[in-house]
Amino acid sequence: MKPASSRFRIRPSGLACLPRAAPGMRIGLYGGSFNPAHAGHRHVSLMALKRLGLDRVWWIVTPGNPLKDTGELATTAMRVEEARQISDDPRIDVTSFEEEIGARYTVDTLAYLKRRCPGVHFVWIMGADNLASFHRWRGWRRIARMMPIAVIDRPGWTLKAVHSRSAAALSASRISESEALALPGLAPPAWVFLHGPRSHLSSTKLRQMRRTSPTGRR
Repeated sequence: MKPASSRFRIRPSGLACLPRAAPGMRIGLYGGSFNPAHAGHRHVSLMALKRLGLDRVWWIVTPGNPLKDTGELATTAMRVEEARQISDDPRIDVTSFEEEIGARYTVDTLAYLKRRCPGVHFVWIMGADNLASFHRWRGWRRIARMMPIAVIDRPGWTLKAVHSRSAAALSASRISESEALALPGLAPPAWVFLHGPRSHLSSTKLRQMRRTSPTGRR
């Protein structure tokens, strides 16, 4: 999703409208720009729901990623609406609460959710490409200590991810895929690398296609 900062300040209201959550629920958190959302995001979510035994997955549509160019970023409302159309599963919730609370960094978002939803078993979901650059996120070690992490394999990133600086630093807390169902209940740090059918779709490629499409969309 994005790096972390200790300068985060929750906006005065302090309470954002969150998807339904209750103590004991197993909820995957899948954050990103979703610019645009596509079937690959849905594929990752369905895999996580099945392999981790999750009750729900939240797509957290971020206002913007400090590690990425925001020049082509569509409005949050547009990205949320498209994500809801693409998700097409009652177990997937699309939310933009980060914008409501003024969060720009993952570690602040997760800390907020831990405070708001005690007793919920959250799992942070990321693609293998994100694991490869995880060490660049401010507070990445704190994120790993905050909740379990599920890494989903992506084409072209398998070796880069498992040989990354962050993977090496967290190697002692990695569990085998055969234990994936237990991940949501484990005390962090704990993470798993999930292999399986992979989607070659990417938001970058879709934006390029839309730019060259006569209608601007495809």
